[in-house]
Amino acid sequence: MGEILSKQQTIKNEISLKGVGLHTGKEVTLTFKPAAENTGYVFKRMDLENQPTIEADVAYVVNTQRGTNLEKDGITIQTSEHVLAACVGLEIDNVIMELNASEPPIMDGSSKFFVEALEEAGIVAQEAERDEFVVNEVICYKDDVTGSELIIMPSETYQVTTMVDFGTKVLGTQNATLNKLSDFKSEIADARTFSFLHEIETLLEHGLIKGGDLNNAIVYVDKELSPATMAKLRTAFKKDNISVKPNGILDNLTLHYPNEAARHKLLDVLGDLALIGTRIRGKVIATKPGHEVNTQFAKKLARIIKTERRNNVPKIDFDKAPLMDVNDIMNILPHRPPFLLVDKIYSLTPTCVIGMKNVTMNEPFFVGHFPGKPVMPGVLQVEAMAQTGGILALKSVPDPENYLTFFMKIDNVKFKQQVVPGDTLIFKLELLAPIRRGICQMQGYAYVNGKLVTEAILMAQIVKNK
Repeated sequence: MGEILSKQQTIKNEISLKGVGLHTGKEVTLTFKPAAENTGYVFKRMDLENQPTIEADVAYVVNTQRGTNLEKDGITIQTSEHVLAACVGLEIDNVIMELNASEPPIMDGSSKFFVEALEEAGIVAQEAERDEFVVNEVICYKDDVTGSELIIMPSETYQVTTMVDFGTKVLGTQNATLNKLSDFKSEIADARTFSFLHEIETLLEHGLIKGGDLNNAIVYVDKELSPATMAKLRTAFKKDNISVKPNGILDNLTLHYPNEAARHKLLDVLGDLALIGTRIRGKVIATKPGHEVNTQFAKKLARIIKTERRNNVPKIDFDKAPLMDVNDIMNILPHRPPFLLVDKIYSLTPTCVIGMKNVTMNEPFFVGHFPGKPVMPGVLQVEAMAQTGGILALKSVPDPENYLTFFMKIDNVKFKQQVVPGDTLIFKLELLAPIRRGICQMQGYAYVNGKLVTEAILMAQIVKNK
């Protein structure tokens, strides 16, 4: 089991490599450059005015014909998946990729040369913590037309298994598995892209694969090779002679692995899922994967992640003793029952606090607040949130028992769901900026049963208790 890294990583030095684009046939220079924390993967078009950038974001996927193609504000990046797979496989989080064309160089049709370049540039840790999507339940996406399906399930590490079946005798059924990212370089990175002869003919007719040759794509011959087709291939690949090997692929190329096709599909899955913009901790099982189903699955994951982040639900182990119980809280806060509205503190760092309140029918405010349908007043939810935030604010002074917090301002208050007797309120408050001159500003959230019920931005001042 590979170690789960906690810090973000980038490269130490910039490095360039040159080649041609598979579909455009244009010579292109790709330069990897170090990037600041939380940058992610960013493409930069150096050949265009103002050198526009395109983030590697699944929202920018415009088509998946023969590759995963991105477009933002009319600017395009073609076949992004091989270079992104290299970044994921080396556990690099932040990098800028400068291009003087719309497409990274195809090189040998794998991620091998990108991996070698990035390793030569050096990989360095950064200060910021790595953002990671931890899979807690099974998530799936299926294309009923093609039978393609991707599933992700809980796992201690990021793992991928691909199962490939094109219904052809020449290729057959293949499987490949990556159990840990540290194996990417040795087991997956050099698996080259592949195509079938009938696809090659269609691409040639449409003027594509201008940069293709027999050194950067495995061609499986799934139909009889006619003299006319042979002539077209000799012209396209600039070869005097072309023939078919006994294993059913065109000559001038030897397979690296018997299941190289399945390994390359795994490489593609890694590159396409990089577009969700965060690390993944889960096991992916991809049946008959392709760029279209991969990116649709990535869009589904991105929506789930966005919802989780918006809810921002903290995870609490109620079997463990709290950091502070109500007696500890009363040693810090001046509030007393019935106006003490925080029961426990489970986490307290210099920038974040997580607290809890059990809402019972015995609360005095339920006597008069909708007696027939008891609902916790929204203003008291905010007060409970503020008291939890007061503990965070007072952490900044060495003797909190000698200070008070007075709230100065409350903004952007939203009540999303009723809080009723029997609910357990979980509060999470985070500093929005360092505390200066006793002034602290916090983003506060309150949750019940994993759902956001109240949020607000709170500003308070810490004052010496005279």
